[in-house]
Amino acid sequence: MIYLDYQATTPLAPEVAKAMSPWIEEKFANPHSPSKWGSEAEAAIEVARKRVETAIGLKGGSVAFTGSATEALNWALKGTVEKVPKGRNRIITVATEHAAVLDTCEWLAGRGVDLTVLPVRSDGRLDLDLLARELDDRVLLVAVMQVNNEIGVTQPISDIAKLAHEAGALMLCDAVQAFGRVEICKGPDLVAVSAHKVYGPKGIGALWMRKGAEPAPLLHGGGQERGMRSGTLSPALCVGFGAAARLADERMTRDYDHVQKLWSAALRALGDGWKINGSTAHRFHGNLNIRREGVDGARLIADLRDVAFSLGSACASGSGRPSHVLRALGLDYRESRSSIRLGFGRYTRLKELVEACRRIAAAAHAQEKLDA
Repeated sequence: MIYLDYQATTPLAPEVAKAMSPWIEEKFANPHSPSKWGSEAEAAIEVARKRVETAIGLKGGSVAFTGSATEALNWALKGTVEKVPKGRNRIITVATEHAAVLDTCEWLAGRGVDLTVLPVRSDGRLDLDLLARELDDRVLLVAVMQVNNEIGVTQPISDIAKLAHEAGALMLCDAVQAFGRVEICKGPDLVAVSAHKVYGPKGIGALWMRKGAEPAPLLHGGGQERGMRSGTLSPALCVGFGAAARLADERMTRDYDHVQKLWSAALRALGDGWKINGSTAHRFHGNLNIRREGVDGARLIADLRDVAFSLGSACASGSGRPSHVLRALGLDYRESRSSIRLGFGRYTRLKELVEACRRIAAAAHAQEKLDA
C-alpha cells in the first residue's frame, strides 16, 4: 500500500514505539500512586509534558494531557463558557473549522450561547475586516484553526488573536494539523494538539493554556491532571507523545523541506486538468486537496484500493454529505464530489508518491473516457 492519508493519521515513528515499549510492558504502575514505581511513572509523564510544551513553542502557559484533540477543544470551549464573565456570552468561529469545534459550538448555542460562524473567501481564508466588524464587548472567545485539516489552508492566527484581545476576548486555536509541521503562531490563549498527527500514538491529545485562561474542568473525579482534568493518565501514551513532540521539534526543518519536494513532484506527476482547492499561497504543502471536472472521488478510491487517500476529513467519512469545508469555499455538489485529498509527510518516498499520482491521473482519465 502507498499511504497518502497523513491528515487522517501519521505512521508511528520507530523512535516513539521504542520509547513507549517499557511503559507498555514492565512499567505498568499507576502514575498517581505514591509508590516508587508510581513516582517513576509520574516523573516520565512530566518529562513528556515539558517536551510537548517545548514543541508547541509558546510562552506563559502549560499543557494538560487529554484523551484526544477533540476532548481538548470541547474542554476549551465548554470550560471557557462555564467561566464566562457577566455580559460576555458570544463565540465567533469560522465555517471551515473541524467538527470538534463547530459541533461543540452548536451544542453551546442550544444552551444559550450567542454563536457567530463567519464565512471564508473562495480561497479558504478568513476576511480579517469582517472579523473586526463582528467583534464587540460581548465576545468571549474566537476559535480558528491554524492549518485546515481538509484543504491545508492556513489562517493568520497572530492577527486574529490580536483582534480578539483588543476586543477583550480570548482566542482558541486548533493547531492539530500545524503542530510539529510548521511553527505554531504566537498569540492564542488556548491551543489544542494531538499526538497521532505528529507520528505519535492515538488516544492522547493536549490543551495548552495561557496562565489565567484555564477553562473550568470538563471531567470530574480524582483531579489527577493538576485538578483540571480527572482520569488516570497512561504513562505509555504520554511518553509516546513526548517522544513524538521532541522528534518533530528536532526534525521540523527537514520534514518541511521534504514535504515541499513531495508537493512539487505530486503536481508534476498528476499532470494537467486538476484544480487545487483553497489558497496556493497560504497553505501547508503536505496537504494537496484537488478536483477534476467529471471525476468521482469515491470511485477513484474504489479503483485504487492499494493507495490510501481520502475525500476529506476522516471524522466525516461515510456520511455521504459533501464536505462542509468545500461548500464553504463555494464549490457546488459536483465539484465537491470530484475532489480528493492527498496527504504526505516524513515517511513518504518520492518514488512511491510519483507512482501513486500517475495512477490516480490514469484512473481519472479512464473515468472520463468511460463517461464520455
